[in-house]
Amino acid sequence: MTWLGTDALNVLDAVRDAVPSLRNNGAATENQRRILDENIELLQEARVFRIAVPERFGGLDLPVAQQAEILTAISRGCASTGWASMVWVSTAWIASLYPNRAQEEVFEGGSVRISGGFTPSGTLVPVDGGYILNGSWRFNTGVRGAQWNVHAATVDHPDGRHEELFALVPTGDITIADDWDVFGASGTDSATSTAKDVFVPDHRVVDTSVYDASTGNRWNADTKGRNYNLLSYVLATCAPVYLGIAQNALELFIERLPGKGITYTSWTEQREHPHTQIQVARAANQIAACEALSRDWLEVIQGRADRGEKMTVAEKAVVRGQVGYLVQSTKEAVETLYNISSASTILRTNHFQRAFRDIAALSLHGLLTPTSSLEAHGRVLLGLEPGTDYL
Repeated sequence: MTWLGTDALNVLDAVRDAVPSLRNNGAATENQRRILDENIELLQEARVFRIAVPERFGGLDLPVAQQAEILTAISRGCASTGWASMVWVSTAWIASLYPNRAQEEVFEGGSVRISGGFTPSGTLVPVDGGYILNGSWRFNTGVRGAQWNVHAATVDHPDGRHEELFALVPTGDITIADDWDVFGASGTDSATSTAKDVFVPDHRVVDTSVYDASTGNRWNADTKGRNYNLLSYVLATCAPVYLGIAQNALELFIERLPGKGITYTSWTEQREHPHTQIQVARAANQIAACEALSRDWLEVIQGRADRGEKMTVAEKAVVRGQVGYLVQSTKEAVETLYNISSASTILRTNHFQRAFRDIAALSLHGLLTPTSSLEAHGRVLLGLEPGTDYL
């Protein structure tokens, strides 16, 4: 477990108290295809949506390892709520990379939920004082429950330059489609958002320099301790969701085991069967190994930030590869438990089947899919270029 300060412990305790409610709300969250208002209120009361907000705006400004601990706990209760919370929290940190004037607008209330469409599927046209934004962004997680949204878009300059920019707009300025209908992570409301002729002032548009958190005209550009490498930070806040889902699956499996036999056999207690014991131990150790790996990369990310140093390519490749490995291993752990579960596991009233579907769905995320992540890591280990800019 990460060392936690008083603020983080208070948030974590409140989240742990909320886990049974988040779990019990799982079916309703799926049916609604978005996070229940009750879940948002529980996390709001726990101050979850302050954990990445700078202190001067009333935020808790927790270090990434403490954010990760809290996101893991949320995901133990509900994967969809954990995933949406991860997006809202990590994108709030991204908002701290914007100019001071934008931060004052976004963080005014101290607690904020921000979503984002980071595939540049929109356009920005320069006008006096800012830009006009148009476009649509698929898989925009939690957008209906967010107050602000980041949109990646391209702009063509008169001199022929083609630039990628990130526009930050109030969610009320965009429209949201009802097109999120999936078999896993169903409650994340990762719907398509659309902007049509939305004016975005200059101070709420940044370029790809946000990938280097130590640059930009921010009040805190030189502050040590929170200027993380953007992609490493995002990956480090995604990983806890998978850990939380796997921990949840293990807890649920063990909970249901006493008194359960193995159908059509003479075994009246499945937990006494050696195969069950071995498989449970295997799954538990896979999860524990992933927890240990995550502590290593969180320490590297925070250490570099504390010293005001940039991460090396090798360090960033390790984070990318090991997060991919964590995604693969936690998914395998859940599958191991599913494969020794009883047929009643498939009932929708059984919380385990939801964890199984959620981790299967989330393992396909483009940035987190194990194959491409391990490839980038392996290339660097072999002395080659990583083959991707997403480090």
